[in-house]
Amino acid sequence: MAIDKTTGQNQILDNMMKQLNLKNAAALSRALEVAPPLISKLRHGALKMGASMLIRIHEETDVSIAELKITLGCDQREVIS
Repeated sequence: MAIDKTTGQNQILDNMMKQLNLKNAAALSRALEVAPPLISKLRHGALKMGASMLIRIHEETDVSIAELKITLGCDQREVIS
């Protein structure tokens, strides 16, 4: 069964919020140094989580890129642009 990419994106964002003890999307956007609307677009599936966002999340949480890709439902060999 394939993982819905939006569900994976939300899981990654939720895990980051929990790990960093962030209270809301505004705090998450500050931690990732992105505009708040970007978080909303990721959460609603209007934007696909790209490589730069995965790297940023990895830098803040130390979760491996491989683990993030698994959560997104990507094949380990799949290139994320």
